[in-house]
Amino acid sequence: MRVTAAITDPAVLATMQAENAAIARGLKLGDADLLDRLIDQYQHRLMRYLVFLCGRSDVAEDLFQETWVRVLLRGGQYNGQARFDTWLFTIARNLVIDLSRKRTMASLDQMQDTENGDDRPFEIAADDPSPFEQLRLREDGAEVVEAMLALEPNYREVLTLRFYEEMALEEIAKVTRAPLSTVKSRLYRGMAALKPLIEKLRGYAKAEVQG
Repeated sequence: MRVTAAITDPAVLATMQAENAAIARGLKLGDADLLDRLIDQYQHRLMRYLVFLCGRSDVAEDLFQETWVRVLLRGGQYNGQARFDTWLFTIARNLVIDLSRKRTMASLDQMQDTENGDDRPFEIAADDPSPFEQLRLREDGAEVVEAMLALEPNYREVLTLRFYEEMALEEIAKVTRAPLSTVKSRLYRGMAALKPLIEKLRGYAKAEVQG
């Protein structure tokens, strides 16, 4: 599956804006049926994002529930100007940050990039699947997940939003509240850090088979 780019088609934009406006109206009215549909539509994506972000499924489950409580209580704040998933993931991210300040989890606020001012972008090829997409589609996808969880949180987050949630770089910048250049740098650095981790895990798996 190709990574989603920024949407420029007027017809697609108009449809998306209409959908966002409908969601905004429903949330302001406290439409329970709408909330049920949103949970059904986004539950797997949201849970995956939270697991990758905090690295623990039990914590992610608690944050998943709290995220939807926030959506219910603060739905009136969503104005439909941004994509709903951008707003949803921003709520989830803020909850992770709040929790990390109370616990010993690695904090997204405190974690610093190591690019030393190097903002080299990692651009996705227009026609071919990226190396990460190729890895994701392989049978050893579990190794990719394990390697992802070993990354620093800020790299893990950007890779998750880009390759699993297929967000455009501009949308990732909105969710993470980071400059576009920082998003590109984290993506580049995250990919660079991910490759040796996967190779290491594959080496362990190969040794077990041979042993």
